[in-house]
Amino acid sequence: MKCPFCGSLDTQVIDSRVNEAGDAIRRRRRCAQCDKRFTTWETAELRPPQIVKTNGTREDFSETKLREGFRRALHKRPVSTELVDAAVDRIRQHLLTLGEREVPARMVGELVMNELKKLDKVAYIRFASVYRSFQDVEDFRDVLRDIDE
Repeated sequence: MKCPFCGSLDTQVIDSRVNEAGDAIRRRRRCAQCDKRFTTWETAELRPPQIVKTNGTREDFSETKLREGFRRALHKRPVSTELVDAAVDRIRQHLLTLGEREVPARMVGELVMNELKKLDKVAYIRFASVYRSFQDVEDFRDVLRDIDE
């Protein structure tokens, strides 16, 4: 760690402590060059991957956009906000555990469809009809068969 006072790279850790929440480590350091002390914090950096859209553009993962998709599909459906929050958290957590820097938008859409299928069949069909660009009644029949299986 570089000393903030003299810029030396020769620093020593004097003391380390985990914070109360257990998600960060506080380190007291001493510079071997100028003998000054300073504190650093170490935390895990978890960043969701970028979403690669079908046209090749990239955008940051947006929990707001994800919630909006659920809201539209679940419009006037009897599904609680807590269940939607849990579904969004599961999707976000899944994306984090992949450890990828980028994921295709198709993957996120499939994750949303899987969650909607568990939450509400009507919302699942609504989302699928837009997401998969249904062209005729046969497309709806295919999805209904999929739900029955």
